[in-house]
Amino acid sequence: MKIEPYLCFNGQCEQAIEFYRQALDAEVPLMMRFKDSPEPHNCADVDPELIMHANVQIGGNTLMMSDGNGKGGPEFRGFSLTIAPADRAEAERLFNALADGGTIEMPLSETFWATCFGMVTDRFGVSWMINLEG
Repeated sequence: MKIEPYLCFNGQCEQAIEFYRQALDAEVPLMMRFKDSPEPHNCADVDPELIMHANVQIGGNTLMMSDGNGKGGPEFRGFSLTIAPADRAEAERLFNALADGGTIEMPLSETFWATCFGMVTDRFGVSWMINLEG
């Protein structure tokens, strides 16, 4: 069984995808716009250029993403996405990339459970934890 988060960016999905391509070396094997829907009558009230659905591959993991109905800003509360990097250099690179335009919640530092751990909220409001276990 896999758990694959589905994030709704309400009008900022394409920008988020480009950001994650740069920051996390993400690949996008599937991206559909609302104008590509085989059932356009279900999408009549949505900007046809917005992203209806995308699969974003980060390492061996999948994030599913969408603009949803494109109304209002994205709201991501009550959860964080956690990355387990291979080493300290990768932890620092990922942390700094995600922090660009975002907010550092806890700088990368050694903790009692990890060689380095840090928390950042990216420019789209998604909370990330970088956790390099010792």
